[in-house]
Amino acid sequence: MSTDEHKLPELLPQEREDAVLVLGELRSAVRLSPDSAKDRLKLAQGLYRIGDLDAALDECRAGLKLEPNNAKAHLQLGITLMAKQDGRAAATALKEAILLDPEMTHAHYSLGSVQYSLGNLTAAIQSYRRALELQPNFPDARYRLALVLKLTNRHQEAARLMEEAAIGGIPQAQYFMGNAYRNGQGVEKNLALAIRWWTTAVEFGQQRGAESLSQLRRQALSPDQPERRRKEAIDAFRQYRDGLWAEYPDAVRNDPNESLGIALLKDSQASDGVTLLFAEAYALGETAHDELARLYESGLDTRLAQFDKRILRCFETTAADGFIPSKKALARIYGKGLGVAPDLQKAKAMLKGLSKQEMKTVLDDIAGR
Repeated sequence: MSTDEHKLPELLPQEREDAVLVLGELRSAVRLSPDSAKDRLKLAQGLYRIGDLDAALDECRAGLKLEPNNAKAHLQLGITLMAKQDGRAAATALKEAILLDPEMTHAHYSLGSVQYSLGNLTAAIQSYRRALELQPNFPDARYRLALVLKLTNRHQEAARLMEEAAIGGIPQAQYFMGNAYRNGQGVEKNLALAIRWWTTAVEFGQQRGAESLSQLRRQALSPDQPERRRKEAIDAFRQYRDGLWAEYPDAVRNDPNESLGIALLKDSQASDGVTLLFAEAYALGETAHDELARLYESGLDTRLAQFDKRILRCFETTAADGFIPSKKALARIYGKGLGVAPDLQKAKAMLKGLSKQEMKTVLDDIAGR
């Protein structure tokens, strides 16, 4: 389980500049009112924000000397000690914060993370549960609790909480739900749902989801895979594409191979149509892929530029996994120099593994024959 919450966020240059300016103001406030615990804690937070943890600790302790019963000061001390990776001292500070204010959700959540890092899984579970009792709408706590429950082999409860965290928008939870459905861990095995969750995780910026989708595409497309495993993966991608239609009950489907993205484009739902074309193409939908290949050359109003790099990236990703329509499309793109520098050698390399007739057809097209 990752302990990312112990790490300080990277500040952008402008944010760092702003934080330094604010720090000057906070120091001035402390200079004017050295006996103000409130100003000391604000300065501690400012120092923490720019990564000066030792100075932040000094200010926390100075604030606590002034107000020993300040629960927020103990919480700030605990969080700073977490960033210093001093788990035992952090746990002591956080427990003190909770004694002073038993309903401080953040303190329970942070204590759960510290207890986990110290190997106290039962205590971590208790802390996360208490955080959720105080704040039921806390997907991060659900995610962390699910991870610890998973480690204690309570897979069904872990899967339920993980799914709730995934629905709440936690990308790591979305990725883990994909894994749970792939392996049937705590839920019934369902590869189509695994694809759905991994795809959602990628949309939320979780790149491990993209790696899992790539592995499954390779399982579907590799001639070296046993036929049963290939069929299992191919069927899962088809079921995933079929499932997309359920979200658009008004869309008319005349053919099982029809693309939802194309149907939405025809129905003047261009924004959703483009999004769905990509979803279907990444899920090995040939009809959607062919439409994207056409739109790569023509563009589509303001939504897709001619030679749009997103389409090129989609084709490169699926071609690397063995998707023949993408290989052919890329060969044409590189052979004709469509939005890229012409490169016949690269075009020919894309066709490696295709039959002689397929290669000839594509190369004739490139040559204009």
